[in-house]
Amino acid sequence: MPDAHCPMPDAHCPLPDAHCPMPIAQFPIVNQVANKSVNVDADSEFLTPQTSVSQLSDVQPTDWAYQALRSLMERYNVISGFPDNTFKGNRPLSRYEFAAGLAATLDKVEGLIATAIGDQYIQEDIITLRRLQKEYRSALDDLQKRVNTTTTSANYLEAHQFSTTTKLNGQLIFAPTSGSNASTTIIARSRLNLNTSFNEKDLLVTQLESGNNGGDAINLAQKENSNNVANSGFIGNYGGLDYTNVEELHLRRLYYSFRPSPDLALTVGAKMLPRDFIDRNRYANNEAVDFSSTFFINNPLIVQNEIDREGGAGAAIAWQPKNSKFTVRSLYIAANANEFNSTTDGGLFGDRHQASVEVEYSPSSRFAFRLQYTNAEINNTDINAFGVNAEYTLNRNTGIFTRLGVGNYQGFNTAINQNIDLHPLSWAIGVGLRNLVLPGTVAGVAIGQPFVAEDFGNATQTNFEAFYNLQLSDNISITPILSLVSNPNNDSSNGTIWQSTLRTVFSF
Repeated sequence: MPDAHCPMPDAHCPLPDAHCPMPIAQFPIVNQVANKSVNVDADSEFLTPQTSVSQLSDVQPTDWAYQALRSLMERYNVISGFPDNTFKGNRPLSRYEFAAGLAATLDKVEGLIATAIGDQYIQEDIITLRRLQKEYRSALDDLQKRVNTTTTSANYLEAHQFSTTTKLNGQLIFAPTSGSNASTTIIARSRLNLNTSFNEKDLLVTQLESGNNGGDAINLAQKENSNNVANSGFIGNYGGLDYTNVEELHLRRLYYSFRPSPDLALTVGAKMLPRDFIDRNRYANNEAVDFSSTFFINNPLIVQNEIDREGGAGAAIAWQPKNSKFTVRSLYIAANANEFNSTTDGGLFGDRHQASVEVEYSPSSRFAFRLQYTNAEINNTDINAFGVNAEYTLNRNTGIFTRLGVGNYQGFNTAINQNIDLHPLSWAIGVGLRNLVLPGTVAGVAIGQPFVAEDFGNATQTNFEAFYNLQLSDNISITPILSLVSNPNNDSSNGTIWQSTLRTVFSF
């Protein structure tokens, strides 16, 4: 199974970022797709040339060609034809090394012809060079092809380079979906990421997002009688597709991460999301790769919907002492930090803010255990919640994960104009699979209850989701998804909602 922080293994692990962990810290960038560009170094032809059978033999020091070229190179001072400025002593030369030296000598000697037509020695050397050139024509031609290919690749890289410090990549999710008591819809969401590094130990993240404001059956059922747990619910978003209800182009992320010391990472920004910094899980954390339900992506008591859905200004810190198995993360994010004169008590320390702490213990790449605490104020309601996030890799192809949360919601909620006294429980458990039936696939099954509370509804909502991710290429994946939600919004009159989705992800 994948490493300790990547959502799923191999090609499915995107980013820094992606949406994999950032190179500077334990802060992963979610939903980011690796930038694709021509990479000359990745082509083994440039590192270990493959020759035809007729050219496998080296040029031996006893060969006349070896002696002739060595004499010419020393006479015309063409020693620089080799990287270490020597002729390699008396060891055998590969035909490519020999061709490189011969090409350099040809360039040097032919430049003297025009001014030394009557020089007998130069004319004799030219005859020797012509013989060498004829005998090693295939090696010289192959060398020229390699030079041309390298030049073309270098020119392409230079022409298509977006910036010396910034990488540009993007993602489009296109998802037809249908379900109980809802029309068939097509959901679309696109993201454009600009990742800038000034010294390779920092990262400036800028993300633009837009969508067609598409909806799904589960969110519809949750919104029919109240707006408690729908996509824009004041308590949470407990089952709809994560990429629904995205409208006009807007700024989704804007923050800067840096390392003041090797074991410490700091992030500050005007548009930060709690999900980027806490409650990470390799099997359920990336709506473009694994589960699409908002409930299975994060613990709804620890990552508060009102903060995470819109984002806000704040700061985050991650500290992992050298060689330690423990990592400490914390954050403070205010959703209304930009509202300096707000009737809802906005500002950096006003209403709608979240402060969280997470301690992770990871003795190996196979196991991680996280203890979490969140304190928040949302719509005049005080929220305190404790959580557990754990994952364990059983073998190369199978792993399990779980999230558990308990909370306390108190106060007069201004969104619904009533007093709240809730002590909710939230739990989820699932299995992650890879290479199921087909190599390179990623699959998962999960079940859970997002908000178990005696005084909240007349039943308990239960969520189920199964998906099968097939990577068609480096840039395209398709994922059939089946979702079931019983008693949506903790209301037994809503029955059971089924929903099918075909998620297609394009990345560049």
